[in-house]
Amino acid sequence: MGEITGNLSSHRGHIRGIDSLGDLQVVRATIPMASLANYETELKSMTGGQGTFTREFSHYDVVPAHLMQQIVAHAAHRNHARRE
Repeated sequence: MGEITGNLSSHRGHIRGIDSLGDLQVVRATIPMASLANYETELKSMTGGQGTFTREFSHYDVVPAHLMQQIVAHAAHRNHARRE
């Protein structure tokens, strides 16, 4: 369980709760959608192929400044490449 919660935290996730459901452990967390691109593969790797997850939109949030700079630079580069 610690590996999963640690992995979520490394993706800017916030653990909201951990529950038992029969012999299953259910982790409730919020995590940026951008961090979920490869999450299914990571989860399967951490759980020997047994882990699953569901997702639903929760809310918009402020992007951290260091990530905002990367996003703006990437968009500017992409726009410049389109004009050429």
